[in-house]
Amino acid sequence: MGSLFRSEEMALCQLFLQSEAAYACVSELGELGLVQFRDLNPDVNAFQRKFVNEVRRCDEMERKLRYLEKEIKKDGIPMLDTGESPEAPQPREMIDLEATFEKLENELREVNQNAEALKRNFLELTELKHILRKTQVFFDEQEGGVNQTTESMTRALITDEARTAGASMGPVQLGYMEKSNEREDYLPCFVAGVILRERLPAFERMLWRACRGNVFLRQAMIETPLEDPTNGDQVHKSVFIIFFQGDQLKTRVKKICEGFRATLYPCPEAPADRREMAMGVMTRIEDLNTVLGQTQDHRHRVLVAAAKNLKNWFVKVRKIKAIYHTLNLFNLDVTQKCLIAECWVPLLDIETIQLALRRGTERSGSSVPPILNRMQTFENPPTYNRTNKFTKAFQALIDAYGVASYREMNPAPYTIITFPFLFAVMFGDLGHGAIMALFGLWMIRKEKGLAAQKTDNEIWNIFFGGRYIIFLMGVFSMYTGMIYNDIFSKSLNIFGSHWQMSYNKSTVMENKYLQLSPKEDYEGSPYPFGMDPIWQVAGSNKIIFHNAYKMKISIIFGVIHMVFGVVMSWHNHTYFRNRISLIYEFIPQLMFLLLLFFYMVLLMFIKWIKFAATNEKPYSEACAPSILITFIDMVLFNTPKAAPAECGVYMFWGQHFVQVLFVLLALGCIPIMLFAKPMLIMQARKLANEEVQPIAGASSDAETGGVSNGGPHGGGGPHEEEEEMSEIFIHQSIHTIEYVLGSVSHTASYLRLWALSLAHAQLAEVLWTMVLSIGLKQEGWFGGVILTCVFGFWAILTVGILVLMEGLSAFLHTLRLHWVEFQSKFYKGQGYAFQPFSFDAIIENGSAAVEE
Repeated sequence: MGSLFRSEEMALCQLFLQSEAAYACVSELGELGLVQFRDLNPDVNAFQRKFVNEVRRCDEMERKLRYLEKEIKKDGIPMLDTGESPEAPQPREMIDLEATFEKLENELREVNQNAEALKRNFLELTELKHILRKTQVFFDEQEGGVNQTTESMTRALITDEARTAGASMGPVQLGYMEKSNEREDYLPCFVAGVILRERLPAFERMLWRACRGNVFLRQAMIETPLEDPTNGDQVHKSVFIIFFQGDQLKTRVKKICEGFRATLYPCPEAPADRREMAMGVMTRIEDLNTVLGQTQDHRHRVLVAAAKNLKNWFVKVRKIKAIYHTLNLFNLDVTQKCLIAECWVPLLDIETIQLALRRGTERSGSSVPPILNRMQTFENPPTYNRTNKFTKAFQALIDAYGVASYREMNPAPYTIITFPFLFAVMFGDLGHGAIMALFGLWMIRKEKGLAAQKTDNEIWNIFFGGRYIIFLMGVFSMYTGMIYNDIFSKSLNIFGSHWQMSYNKSTVMENKYLQLSPKEDYEGSPYPFGMDPIWQVAGSNKIIFHNAYKMKISIIFGVIHMVFGVVMSWHNHTYFRNRISLIYEFIPQLMFLLLLFFYMVLLMFIKWIKFAATNEKPYSEACAPSILITFIDMVLFNTPKAAPAECGVYMFWGQHFVQVLFVLLALGCIPIMLFAKPMLIMQARKLANEEVQPIAGASSDAETGGVSNGGPHGGGGPHEEEEEMSEIFIHQSIHTIEYVLGSVSHTASYLRLWALSLAHAQLAEVLWTMVLSIGLKQEGWFGGVILTCVFGFWAILTVGILVLMEGLSAFLHTLRLHWVEFQSKFYKGQGYAFQPFSFDAIIENGSAAVEE
């Protein structure tokens, strides 16, 4: 069989590379993505390996690139992404890359430091400008006379000594306060500064409490926010001026300002000095604006030039880092001139890998060709299933349950058909399926552009990764919707109805209990395609008909699906030459399933064919037996009893004998599945011990199922000691009990197809009846407005509930049917995935893939 139905045959190879050619050869293998290297130095610390210095240099280059990327994103500069993947640079090019990144980082850091210093200076000048403006208002009030504010302020300016002595001070000039009679100079009695607006209330309370009310605070808000030079955030600040008396209060006030991180600025008291300082500040602010603009322009030019090459630089650095990480997995020979590696490769790609190694040798200029030797091993090879963009999503569904064992049958090709079909049985609606199919088709048509966006939204990535699954589920749902003749809970009357009214029309419409007779009102020929549309307008028996119809097809599909899963185990047993499992597991399992549950399916078809309303008794519709009761009587060996005396008991001649025989044969399969395989293994071990001493490291054909370690296909199980007989018996008992009981529970589990199909149809009918029909009943222009609103609401509920939520529910139920009911019949899923050294995977997954 091809690789589509089984994993690729793998080979463990030993690779010998010259030291000067190793880098180029590994680079070619990384571009190819078909080689999985093994770590030959598992006990060596990561910091003690040969190429650890090169890896550190790559880490440093990545750090610099991330710094550049952060600065580019901060300025909102688009980064050029051509979609091309440059080749891994030669080792000598690392020096040029390091120099380029070092120059860019230093230049950018210097520009940022200069810009930060200029912004800090600009902030200080701006705050000083606001202080000079706001304090001018305060002093203008004082110059106009001692108003109410000044009087209250001067009353507060009483020293502690005067308050203690009971003396009071008269009005004083705000600008100056005489400190002492012994000195002739005067000291300023106020300080001015700015503080964050949110700190101002606490700042004011602290001043009042620490200075015991002997200070006077005036404050005014700065209307425009100021830019913090450290992080670029916009902050709101306020200007304040504090009046006080004496050196002691001056020290306290300054300490409080320092504690609240308020910035103090010199503020002359003379109006002329303040005007002169304000003019100088405005001149310096204009000069700083010019310099800041030039600095920002230079920074922008540097970042724009870096943004053009940033993506390619990242790719180059990650490729270099990946190559040296891989080289650290190799061993050095005694001469220190040759690197030795071990790797898993697909058998069919050995020639392609050898060509890549030759290209790498030619690029490096080495004269010694690389050597690729195939090795014999007892290790279990990795599982490698080739996929394309169509089969990748279906293979991911299988691998989510468990990676297939080596060369085990791969369920993914069959899942491409069975998965969307079983989903559609639960989601059968022509309208809802069309919505899903159109969404999947849109993603398929736009896949190149959507894939290039590389968003981090997990939900979108899941939808986009499963675009082909969504498209097929929608198409299959459209097909089953046509079979059910259901589109948004309504039917399509394409071929007309095969039912006719033999009664008076008014009599039928007025009597809800009156039903059409299949003998007289039905044409007798089957409907051309799907279900007759008359069932959509049927009364109380509509749900009864749909119940019986969908329940039976659910069991039919379920039994066929499980039988197919058991047949798949036959392919595994024959491929691995496991005769014991083939004869004593596969045959009893298939017989057990066919004799009981497939026979029940045959009874359904016999009932549909032999019993009809137009037939005479005992094969009339009234005499049709219940399949469920018949199956229960069959298992319990009961003789069925017909309700009407003139009806027959059985559907065909000899049915009782056939049923008893089938049950006895099915019960006889259970001890065969339970004891045959362990007994044969025990017998084979006993004969081997008596006749021939087994070779060390080998096992008998019965123990390994006919395949020795190493196997005829390049694989085999790991070299283990013989399993204890008690464990073999326990394992076989669990397997047999699980299969026998699971056959019953798994058959019943397929009834979810019936249940979800009915639920989906009923929800669609409820939305139509209780939402959209309200708008359709309105008349006139106002009815058009109402219908538009109601239709929008109905469309939102349809997409949100019936397509998304019901679709997700049906998807999960379908996934369970494949994982548990289908794959449990043949799929072990005990392998490990083939993870080749691939630049594409490393670049797609980022640096995390390199570390792994």
